[in-house]
Amino acid sequence: MDDILLEAEEKMEKAITALERDFSSLRTGRASTALVDNIVVDYYGTPTPIKQLASVAVPDSRSITIQPWDKGAFALVEKAIINSNLGLTPMNDGRLIRISIPMLTEERRKELVKLAKKYIEDGKVAVRNVRRDANDQIKKLEKAKEITEDECRQGQEEVQKLTDTYVAKADERGAAKEAEIMAI
Repeated sequence: MDDILLEAEEKMEKAITALERDFSSLRTGRASTALVDNIVVDYYGTPTPIKQLASVAVPDSRSITIQPWDKGAFALVEKAIINSNLGLTPMNDGRLIRISIPMLTEERRKELVKLAKKYIEDGKVAVRNVRRDANDQIKKLEKAKEITEDECRQGQEEVQKLTDTYVAKADERGAAKEAEIMAI
C-alpha cells in the first residue's frame, strides 16, 4: 500500500513539473532563455535544440542573445526561430542573433492566459489519471485478499488527499502564471 502511495505521489510531482515546463515556454513580458528552449534547429539533417549548438543569454529584460558556435548555423537558427510561431523576429549581426521581446498586446495576453488554462487542465488530468491508476492497484490488492476492505477504503482516501493537494498546486502555479502574463 505504501509503495502505491509513494509511486502515485512521484507521478503527481512529475505532472506538476511537466506543467511548470509548459509554463516556461509561455511568453510573458520578460525575456527568458526558456522561450527558445523548445525550438529545434535542423542542423545538418539532425533536429537539434538551440541550446545544444549555441549559447543563449538574456542581457536585459527585453532581449535574448543567441551565439551559435558554428558560423554555418546562424541562418539555420534564424530560420528555426522564425518558424517557431512565437512571434519573435531575430536580428543577425554576424556575431550574435538578437531577439527583442516586444510588449504583449491585451489580446495576446488573453490568448496566453487561455493557453495557460489549457496547460493547467492538462496537468490536473494527468494528476487524476495517476489517482485512477493508484485506486485500481489498491482494488486489485483487495480482490487478491492482500488487504481488507477498510484498508482499501483508507488507501483510496489517502490517494484522494494526494490528488487534492496536487490539483491545488496546479491551480496555485496557474494563478501565478496568469498574474505574470497579465502584468504589464
